[in-house]
Order: sequence, then structure tokens, then C-alpha cells
Amino acid sequence: MSTGFPFHLKQLELGPMQNFVYLIGDPASHEAAVVDPGWEIPRILKVVDEEGYRLTKVFITHTHFDHCMGLGELLKAVDVPVYVHQTEAAQLGLEPSVLKPLRGGETISVGQVPVRCLHTPGHTPGSQCLLIDDHLLSGDTLFIRGCGRCDLPGGDPESLYQSLNQKLKLLDDHTTLYPGHNYAEVPTSALREEKQRNPFLRCHTLEEFLRLVGFR
Repeated sequence: MSTGFPFHLKQLELGPMQNFVYLIGDPASHEAAVVDPGWEIPRILKVVDEEGYRLTKVFITHTHFDHCMGLGELLKAVDVPVYVHQTEAAQLGLEPSVLKPLRGGETISVGQVPVRCLHTPGHTPGSQCLLIDDHLLSGDTLFIRGCGRCDLPGGDPESLYQSLNQKLKLLDDHTTLYPGHNYAEVPTSALREEKQRNPFLRCHTLEEFLRLVGFR
């Protein structure tokens, strides 16, 4: 259930691949973080400015190009640290002073807003989801009525099954899912609904999951 602390969460659909980019803000300090700035950096910066925030952090859920391709342009405009799981930090090609590698389980504050980083490998080795109160930014790990592909380089269906069942499925039913792409008829979903209707969360065994994702 929500703890009720105030924060700002903005969902932007940007780029030709239906990516969702997110802004997390603290209304008190006006600090904000951007999640997965893959596209349309000028628009992201314009929205941050129009809504009265200043960008202080970047989170990357995973390093597929469509989620991080705009980092170079962004970092020319603002000097901010980039938080990414340690297994994929080198893939960003950034200076060590900019990178903030994560192991998983850390809580990073945006102003006074705590952002819990959950390591959820499977789609990629360093995939991570971000939990802000009862709002889950799931990157490409979990979609509405779907889950991330695990047949791309670095994908691992067994790891994805464990991430879904031992981490995300254990979150409170009232958690709201905010995926990394606009692949469904609605942009968000209650995790309760996904537990009931998402076939990839309804698998009771690894073997069943592997068949569903095409690995059996």
C-alpha cells in the first residue's frame, strides 16, 4: 500500500519504438531524475523545465540502445550521474566519474524521494526495475500482459523466470506497473491484474515458462 509521501511521476512516450521515458521528481526540492533517456532529449529537457524541476540523476533500466541512446546528448546539457547495474555499466562507454554502478537492492534518493533499485536479470544481465512507493518502473522485464524477450544476446529465460517470480510477483498487489514500452491498450496496470491475467506471471513451473517463451 502507498505510504503517502509526495512525488512526481511523468510518463512520456518517445521515439519510433514506443518507448516510455519517465521523470521522477521531488515536489519539495524540485530535483528530478530521468529514466531511460533513449530518444528526443530536447523534449525531455523542455518538460523538466516546464514543470519546474532540475535534473540531478539518470537511471538506466538496461543498456539496449533504445533505452540509453540519448545519454551522450543529455550529458552535454546537464552534468549528472548515471545509475546503472554494474554488469552493464561498461557498455555505456561513459567516464568513470559519471557512472554510478549498482549491485541491486540500493535505495537512491531523488531529493527526498526514495527509489529502490531491484536487479531483475533475464531480458539482459543487468536489467533493473525501479520501485517508488507502490509504483514499479519495470523497463523491459515486465510488460502489461507480457514480459521482456530473452532470446537476444545476454538474455536468459531461467533468470527472467526467477526475476518475475522471486522479486516482482512478491510485490504488493496494489503496486502500479509502468512498463518500458507502450505495447498494450493502456499505459499502466495494477500488478494485481497482471498476477491474474499476465500469462508469464501465471506460470507455476520453470518448464511451463520456458515453453511459453519458446525455449522448449
